[in-house]
Amino acid sequence: MKIAILETGAPPPPLVPRFGRYPDMFRRLLGSDHVAAAYDVAGGSLPADPEDHGAYLITGSAAGVYDDLPWIAPLKAFLEAAKGKARLIGVCFGHQIMAETFGGRVARSEKGWGVGLQQYEVFERAPWMDEAECVSLPVSHQDQVIERPPGSKRLAGSDFCDIGMLAYEDQPAMSFQFHPEFEPDYAAALIELRRDRLENAEAAVASLRKPNDSARIAGWIRNFVGS
Repeated sequence: MKIAILETGAPPPPLVPRFGRYPDMFRRLLGSDHVAAAYDVAGGSLPADPEDHGAYLITGSAAGVYDDLPWIAPLKAFLEAAKGKARLIGVCFGHQIMAETFGGRVARSEKGWGVGLQQYEVFERAPWMDEAECVSLPVSHQDQVIERPPGSKRLAGSDFCDIGMLAYEDQPAMSFQFHPEFEPDYAAALIELRRDRLENAEAAVASLRKPNDSARIAGWIRNFVGS
């Protein structure tokens, strides 16, 4: 089954020529044969019918789920309509907008920015996961899911981000706060652009030189959609 990308944001313009946009990153992560169309949700584009595709991946975004932006309400309505009709995968903002849509709560964290490579402990395994006890992935976020939606279970988390990964028991859906699509060079370049806002930029960049589990998460996503 191919995955349609719901693009809710874009990388900073200076980084696009080198790294591409988020659909490009997910094609590299998952393989181009696993990705169908991409929709510029922030630009007002959504599929006409949730059943147009069997699976949707909602990307990260610089926006917050609580922001008064004209495309957020239509996206939430689309996700509500897609519940049970298509497989849903949320990444960072996608993780948060799914939680908000389905009855959870998201807020700006008092812990500040999460950046660099962070480790998440696996608390429970879904059938599409392997036996990993923890995973290390790049992150870049200030907001967090602070209340799980009804019908969801927490699969992984960290001291910094308690609800780091969710699976839904009332629909075929999963989401995570981390960014498996962020290659280390991109995550480091993003930190450099935000260095004036970050207290731990140097340590965060250094952490990205360590091995990460992006390939493992790509396998989980492919297993989840059955491809």
